[in-house]
Amino acid sequence: MENEGILSPGWVAAIYGSAAALSGATAIRGLMIQNDQWVLAGLVALILTITTLPICIALRSRSTDHNSSSIDADRIRTQLKNLNESISSLDENMVLSDDARRVINRRKEKELLCRAIKEDIELEDWDAGLVLIRELAERFGYRSEAEDFRAKIETARSQTLQRDVNEAIARLDSMISANKWGPAMTEAARISRVYHDSPSVDGLRHRVEQAKEHYKYEIERQFLHAAQDNRLDEAMELLKEMDHYLTEHESEQFTEVARGVIGKARENLGVQFKLAVNDKAWDTAANVGQRIIEEFPNSRMASEVRSMIDSIRQRAESISR
Repeated sequence: MENEGILSPGWVAAIYGSAAALSGATAIRGLMIQNDQWVLAGLVALILTITTLPICIALRSRSTDHNSSSIDADRIRTQLKNLNESISSLDENMVLSDDARRVINRRKEKELLCRAIKEDIELEDWDAGLVLIRELAERFGYRSEAEDFRAKIETARSQTLQRDVNEAIARLDSMISANKWGPAMTEAARISRVYHDSPSVDGLRHRVEQAKEHYKYEIERQFLHAAQDNRLDEAMELLKEMDHYLTEHESEQFTEVARGVIGKARENLGVQFKLAVNDKAWDTAANVGQRIIEEFPNSRMASEVRSMIDSIRQRAESISR
């Protein structure tokens, strides 16, 4: 009869009603003091109360049907004891401070923090990684691990920086090879600003200027050799190129050679033009005459060609038809 009294529906309802009320009160207290841990503890306890209630009812029903109230009473007591221990554990954890909970969970938090640092390294987000490393060292006390991560970040950052610098310098060298001196000088200044911490960017503007001077020296040398070998067409092209680089003072040393080349080139074109006209090779005469007009616009020869060029072109077109 004693066990039957304990297992009566009234007692079960009272016990579980009290547990549910305690759980609800815990959650409400957490809301009032704005503490998420209290709210969570209360809700978990309430869920435990609700989920174990059907078990107790089922056991009660089973004990009635099979007349084994003594055995089922022990089971119910065990269930109630376990529930009471769970609620007590939640209550103890609930009153712990944030620092105490951090001490208990420090291993798990360390794993999460280390994983986040590794992700930042893979994403090359160095500043975010360093912030987490400082947290790992100062707040959790894992200074040795923090220094290892700091070394990895410094190495990865240095390698990435050098890779970017090398790619930028390669682009600069391409501009230099293409004789794009203005864009190359602008790019050299940009690289020096962006990667100012890298010793590889020292003297980039001087590098461009030196390459430009070397190129100027080479075209001067090629011009003199072409003039000496009477390669007039090549000499004339180089002379045009030199005009973009030489100052008036620098060009004085090439004045005599240039005059000789220009005179010979003009004479050669004049001879070619006259031969083409005499041979009635109108298409060739039109092309040579156009070169004389473009390359020696102020010469008397150019004036003579202008007076004849339209007629020569008409004859060349009539032949081509």
